[in-house]
Amino acid sequence: MTFHKIVLVLACLMSSTLPAQEAKVTDLMSKDMANIPGKEGLMAIVDYPPGSVDPIHRHNAHAFIYVLEGSIVMQVRGGKEVTLTPGQTFYEGPDDVHVVGRNASKTKPAKFVLFMVKNKGAPILVPAN
Repeated sequence: MTFHKIVLVLACLMSSTLPAQEAKVTDLMSKDMANIPGKEGLMAIVDYPPGSVDPIHRHNAHAFIYVLEGSIVMQVRGGKEVTLTPGQTFYEGPDDVHVVGRNASKTKPAKFVLFMVKNKGAPILVPAN
């Protein structure tokens, strides 16, 4: 085997054992919902690095997603797994458990806008089983 083939094989083995990077969430704004006491609206950008995978969680909120770049895979418990591309949307209700949330690609990043209406001061994400 040539040196170049050995380097290529080692690179492939190393990349398959590297842990996936976590999503980066950038808050854009939050605003009290004046007509809905105790609620706030929140907007954020979520960047999924290649191979990024979310843990199972819930939002306890109305969550709306709009894909900007790349492709993402989403599923709530009892729903179908869907792959979304730029311009497509996804919704999670307050009682949904988000069982699949990941970048569809192991080589390209993905990005989406998240808008949610939630209880004021409540966490954005709550771990679930």
